[in-house]
Amino acid sequence: MRHTLLTLCLLAATSLLGIAGNNVSGQLTVDGIKRDYIAYVPTNLGQNRPLLISCHGMNQDPNYQKGMLSIESVADTAKFLTVFPNGIDKAWDIGGDRDIHFVTALIDAMVTKYGIDRNRVYLSGFSMGGMFTYHAMNKIADKIAAFAPISGYPMWGGNFSSSRPIPIIHTHGTGDDVVTFSGVQGILDGWINRNGCPKTAKVTPNYRGTPHITRHYWGPGTDGVEVVLMELADKGHWIANDYGVKTGDEIWRFCSRYSLHMTKPYISITAPQEGLTYTSFAPNGEATFPEITVTVNTGDPNGKVAKVDFYIGNNLFATATKKPYKATLTTATAGKHTLRAVVTDNDGETASASVMLTLSAPQTLNLSSAFKTDGTVPDGWVTYDGSERRIGFTEGLTKGCRIMAFTASRRSFAYGLYFRNLNGTKRQGWAKYGLKSSTASLTLTPGTYKLTYKACNWDRPDFSPVTVQVERRNGSSVAAQTYTPTVNIGNNTANNFAGAKQQVFEFEIAESGEYVLAFYTADAASADVVLGQCILASTGYQPTTVQTVRATDSGSSAPPSTSTAVYDLQGRHVSTHNRGGLYIRNGRKYLIK
Repeated sequence: MRHTLLTLCLLAATSLLGIAGNNVSGQLTVDGIKRDYIAYVPTNLGQNRPLLISCHGMNQDPNYQKGMLSIESVADTAKFLTVFPNGIDKAWDIGGDRDIHFVTALIDAMVTKYGIDRNRVYLSGFSMGGMFTYHAMNKIADKIAAFAPISGYPMWGGNFSSSRPIPIIHTHGTGDDVVTFSGVQGILDGWINRNGCPKTAKVTPNYRGTPHITRHYWGPGTDGVEVVLMELADKGHWIANDYGVKTGDEIWRFCSRYSLHMTKPYISITAPQEGLTYTSFAPNGEATFPEITVTVNTGDPNGKVAKVDFYIGNNLFATATKKPYKATLTTATAGKHTLRAVVTDNDGETASASVMLTLSAPQTLNLSSAFKTDGTVPDGWVTYDGSERRIGFTEGLTKGCRIMAFTASRRSFAYGLYFRNLNGTKRQGWAKYGLKSSTASLTLTPGTYKLTYKACNWDRPDFSPVTVQVERRNGSSVAAQTYTPTVNIGNNTANNFAGAKQQVFEFEIAESGEYVLAFYTADAASADVVLGQCILASTGYQPTTVQTVRATDSGSSAPPSTSTAVYDLQGRHVSTHNRGGLYIRNGRKYLIK
């Protein structure tokens, strides 16, 4: 029995060893020069498999690149060949054709030796290898199906003259002090434009559950191509493989979807955006969520779209068979949901796209719970200072509207959202939660609400007021309160500041709808506010008789009989009445339509 067990263990060990592929060194002569490379060949590779070419950085070599990329396990599972070419003098020709000829010769050699699929060849490179990858985009887009530069781009400026639209995934650390992160976006913008991709990115923070990775996505563009930026917070000039997300794996996930002769249809969901949160307060019954319209960008490179099916989870809720391909989800319950769109072309081939949504029905919503990362604008928030609009989630901010971290021993809050009015123009310094352009939707149903908040001035020793306003999404005001802070932080996050009093703003909503919580600075140059707490709570609902009064074209109206003054819910006299406003006179409530 012991002998049998030993034999079985030896057989198992042999089998496991056989799973791993082989490292093969090779040489070929290109333009009269002997060139060499290392190839990683998975066991049982088979014919017509993809090829990934990965170029090392300056003063590095193929072995170093292979060790950094650490792609063997991915290649073993997906069955693709990886080649690590060796640059002359440990560098690459990023302006001419010497190494372009080397790459095309490598492709020919791998076709001869391993029978790889010419339509599924992908090019990647680190640092100077990344610069060469960008160079190759303009030279051999007819031979490379997708490109994956890492920590490298043409620092002297881009050229965007590829022979066709090309898919690109660029990976870069924000702490890179060799090839700085600050230059990435300018180069990508050129390719986003060349590829006909949407100008606004879909941003996914905490990508795949990793706290330091933000994924930026532009697409699909012409012929379904996409551009992706993998932003690695604080990472330096190296290939990152931590937190369970490997750069090589992400490159393969992206590139493997492309070939030079695409036959499958493509699809992306253009609305709603990934990570959108719908919050519905319902003091008097079930939560009511707004209708969610799902729109897609889809097409078929070698045929036509037959239909698009729309799912919530695994449940089909609509099918569209002609442009524009969209559907409306009218009923949804609280919880996390996956919206999925599946396109089918005339050949029966399919492709799918999905987004995650959260539908929440709380009684209390802590809007400042996201105030926890210095230099960001949080999800759901949008700021404007009269010059620049910032839509959360945005990070890497060192000036202007942003979250600030306060470090003094005495402070009224640890983090605050700073916003300002640069020029003093009316209503042009604000922070808002729930705008359509953000990742949050706030539905309020009839009832009474309480908003508590703390606010300080950042650098206004003479103090400057803040106006808190509940607005419909069209911008009309429903209720407002103005408060002048009594604490000025003093223009330094290390200063002691204390005594910011919690403010209470109570208001009533008469009609269900999507609303925005808005905070405005004073209409003065350099007026500022730091919002350190913001909590919205439902406080109940008492049914009352509400008489509807139609507003005039000027946007104002008076309830019947003008002999008695009209007051708002805070008891203040009002002379004009916005649509959607609720007013009291003689104990009766009037809703202005």
